[in-house]
Amino acid sequence: MSEVAIMLNLLEYTRVRLLGTLDEVLKLPDPAAVLAWQPGPGRAHIGWQITHVGITEELTATERLLGTAPAYPDLVPRFKFGSKPDQNVPDAATIREVLTSTRAHLLETLSTIKDDQLDTIPTWYTERGWSLRRILQILAWHESHHQGQAHITLNLWKASHPS
Repeated sequence: MSEVAIMLNLLEYTRVRLLGTLDEVLKLPDPAAVLAWQPGPGRAHIGWQITHVGITEELTATERLLGTAPAYPDLVPRFKFGSKPDQNVPDAATIREVLTSTRAHLLETLSTIKDDQLDTIPTWYTERGWSLRRILQILAWHESHHQGQAHITLNLWKASHPS
């Protein structure tokens, strides 16, 4: 199995975990309130954590690797790196749709990469010095990282809202 195929399989697994967290939120009596709950002032809510994953993948697949405009121009500024969580949280159906379509864009872009290209540094990443290999590694870590943050935020919400 190629190195690229291994990384794509890892991305598939991390998505299962992220969607599991979203599904757990949807089982609660008021999912919208849980998606918007912040564990402290200015801290990211679950809706931001999960939507941020999709928007980052969209930016990677389009703007950063292909030089094309990303989908969701209304969401990009609100959920990209460095954005501040607001209380205009997308509903769960929108979050799921963003995750589905941005992952499709990402897989379409990444599936063109061959193992002998993994040491290539795309133009957008020149300053960071990130090769395609490093980008694939970071994408897998990034989703796991934010899934963990969403998961702990959900646990904090449950602890502060006993049934």
